[in-house]
Amino acid sequence: MTEASPHTLGESYLTAVKNRFSEVKKNGDQTFLQLQEQELFWSPHEDSNSISVIVKHMSGNMISRWTNFLTTDGEKPDRHRDDEFAATLSSKEEMLQVWEHGWSVFLAELSTLTPDDLLRTITIRNQPMSVIDAIERQVAHYAYHVGQIVFIAKLLKGDQWQTLTIPRRKSN
Repeated sequence: MTEASPHTLGESYLTAVKNRFSEVKKNGDQTFLQLQEQELFWSPHEDSNSISVIVKHMSGNMISRWTNFLTTDGEKPDRHRDDEFAATLSSKEEMLQVWEHGWSVFLAELSTLTPDDLLRTITIRNQPMSVIDAIERQVAHYAYHVGQIVFIAKLLKGDQWQTLTIPRRKSN
């Protein structure tokens, strides 16, 4: 083991999830750079969410789940989840502020966790779970929504889409 590498399973896990979340955020960030303002508010169907609505929901989730993460229920009384799905953001700048605020709350709290916290029990919607389970739940949730964001962007950009990973037929 090198001097800079994690020394425990818990440290290794926390490093790995921080890296995964950074990659998920980076995929969103790189997607937003490719889009014009009006594209952020487009949805493929009236019952579908636009990118800006998905961002608003993700941010609301991050703030609710991760504010006082270890000490309060992850579903805060002042969260109005249904309102997160109303198209109320009006500009790319506002959407990016909402995006960054959610991620800053989440990543700041994640950075305070220690290996000793991982087996602690927290609650989300009055459901007890381990910190590890709560983190894994969020890995799936945030990656799912960023995948939606990327998919919508790819639909909109067509041939102008710049891949975020290795392009097709370029693996070698």
